[in-house]
Amino acid sequence: MKELPDDISPSTAESSSPSVELESTLISNQPGVQKTVLGILIALSLSHLLNDTMQSLIPAIYPVLKQSFQLSFTQIGLITFVNQMTASLLQPVVGWQTDRRPLPFSLPVGMGFSLLGLGMLSVAGNFEMILISVALVGVGSSVFHPEASRVARMASGGRHGFAQSLFQVGGNAGTSVGPLLAALIIVPGGQSELKWFCLIALVGIALLYRVGSWYRDHLHLLKVKSSSHEFVAGLSSRQVSMSLAILIALVFSKYFYLASMTSYYTFFLIDKFNVSVQAAQIYLFVFLFAVAAGTIIGGPLGDRFGRKNVIWASILGVTPFTLLLPYASLDGVIVLSVFIGVILASAFSAIVVYAQELVPGKVGMIAGLFFGLAFGLAGIGSAVLGKLADMTSVTFVFQICSFLPLLGLLTSFLPNLEKREADRK
Repeated sequence: MKELPDDISPSTAESSSPSVELESTLISNQPGVQKTVLGILIALSLSHLLNDTMQSLIPAIYPVLKQSFQLSFTQIGLITFVNQMTASLLQPVVGWQTDRRPLPFSLPVGMGFSLLGLGMLSVAGNFEMILISVALVGVGSSVFHPEASRVARMASGGRHGFAQSLFQVGGNAGTSVGPLLAALIIVPGGQSELKWFCLIALVGIALLYRVGSWYRDHLHLLKVKSSSHEFVAGLSSRQVSMSLAILIALVFSKYFYLASMTSYYTFFLIDKFNVSVQAAQIYLFVFLFAVAAGTIIGGPLGDRFGRKNVIWASILGVTPFTLLLPYASLDGVIVLSVFIGVILASAFSAIVVYAQELVPGKVGMIAGLFFGLAFGLAGIGSAVLGKLADMTSVTFVFQICSFLPLLGLLTSFLPNLEKREADRK
């Protein structure tokens, strides 16, 4: 063991141990205060990329599964429903439990569930096995998101919007890469080619083990922060409940619309413009890449200009583009999808951090609730929209969904937390 210079204290030496090599800056001497740990945030973002790449492979191979198993749109919607509901219902429970007792190594365990589900999906021979497989992938996400979001906040150094955006951009980048990989590998080779993506899960498990080690070694920060100052909104319990209800309505608007895009955009392009399956997957990648870009923009803008302003501009501001999309030409649809992806995605980081500031001390539960809502509403939306598509047409589904962003008008009823905090001081 190397000897320490005289000017380095034992506490500093401990924080510089091999188990925290990912850490890029040290904790400051002021109790409860931490600088942004960029290494951990990047590791979490990469883990999120790997997790959501696996998640996104499921809707990306719908055209393959539909043809191989002769599935209806209702069955396609049911696959999404099962996947997203298992990813949804457990997240608030996991978040609530880990608020009480953090579980650092639950992160690689969650990735293990995704590994198992993806392996089973590559060999699934019937519809029932497909449902079991996608349910296991959903369980993996439900374990991953609440704890990973908590670690991101721990490593934020107070830049909560930036940390949440950097964490989430990895997930959205993974969501965008999935369809591209499906177009290049799975569409030509078939369902069995999914087995190669199990390697992604193995890499994720190794990376999350390292993150879990850093988390374990810094659990004392949670105890310090619980006794130190947290943001207090100064609102009554009724105002907090009303604000949370509005945020849930906005998440409903965002993710019902995203469900139409992630599950049925390829079918819309194939049906209306007669493009190939591979071309449709590439166009879906373009949209989802725009979503990833919008995610990284939203958090820092919320830190600088206020989260309510970002939520307002994102949800309501996307309306003109969604209203035009069902009637545009192919080139117009591609351009509009980029604007929709960037603008709509910028809201979620702001929504999550805004909700965490409404309910201090419940970081895991709030993260689990809103990530769970995102998955759950997307699953319900996909099932409902699949049934509607069978009854009418995919084009009609996009015409109906184009009005959902108008729910952004509810943002006007949210309190301005930054102004309240400034007035209180």
